Amino acid sequence: MPSHLHLDESDLVRCRFALSPLGETQAAVRVLATPERHGYHLPWLRLIRDAADGLALEPLWLLMARHGHSPDFFSPPPTGPVPTFEEEITGVRSVDPEVARQDIALSLVNRPELLHSPAGQALLADPARTVRDLADLLEQAWRVLVEPHWPRLRALLEADIAYHSRRLAAVGFERLLSELSPQLSWSGSTLTIVGARGRHSRVLGGQGLVLIPSVFCWPDAVSGFEPPWQPAVVYPARGIGGLWTEPADRTPQALARLLGRGRADVLCALDEPAGPSALAHRLGLAVSSVSEHLSVLRAAGLLTSRRYGHQVLYERTPLGIALAVPEHGGQE
Repeated sequence: MPSHLHLDESDLVRCRFALSPLGETQAAVRVLATPERHGYHLPWLRLIRDAADGLALEPLWLLMARHGHSPDFFSPPPTGPVPTFEEEITGVRSVDPEVARQDIALSLVNRPELLHSPAGQALLADPARTVRDLADLLEQAWRVLVEPHWPRLRALLEADIAYHSRRLAAVGFERLLSELSPQLSWSGSTLTIVGARGRHSRVLGGQGLVLIPSVFCWPDAVSGFEPPWQPAVVYPARGIGGLWTEPADRTPQALARLLGRGRADVLCALDEPAGPSALAHRLGLAVSSVSEHLSVLRAAGLLTSRRYGHQVLYERTPLGIALAVPEHGGQE
């Protein structure tokens, strides 16, 4: 069933992008419980198989409805552009237990076999303890499933946001939505999400909309956030086909001789905007070395930089592109 979000002019000026390590953790947990989604994430599943066997994720899975409402309180939309997992999980731990109880009840109401089960009743009977237990489980899942791979994931998500921010400026909000996912469409002042979990309709009323790229929700777009949380749409990030593959050496030898191997590698690795930490992880270099290379390349006019949240993202200038991707380039 489709979901509908109704926006007015004040909502449109408050639309923003954000990424969420907590949201990726929740989505990764959902992937483990959904065999039909495994084919999209096989490389990751192979990497985490043994470690995941030690996680007891059943209480989280109980609340992750395939159809219908899943609780928002354990994966709310991020309040800033690039929160840390620690910031987000602290927010979960501070949720009002009564808000959590209502959220859980809404998730279970259309599944009476679970609502009246001992496990379902236990979740509702002591919501404060439920919040603590679910936050603990999410933190364990983060440490095992996502954190070891977060630099790689974060680099892809930040690149997605940088790309779509440029597209928003170039083509406008209506065209952008259809580019984010074929499940999204815009008509009049209404955003429709086809195939969302459960039927959902919400008037935003000036709150704006958070657009959140995700690796583990791929290929789906997801909405359904209820008050008191800000409306949000989670959409599939670009480029996951190459996420788990190691890039081949694409640095032209002539460029390496001109700039030095380290600086040339950094320049050629910037197919999408990225920060020093992500580049260091990708290239197997120290962050300090990458930062130095970035400063030199920027001073030479080959890179430009801009701040996004707590990070500085670098991307190639036209001159940098010409050097890194020569028209008849290759490995000399």
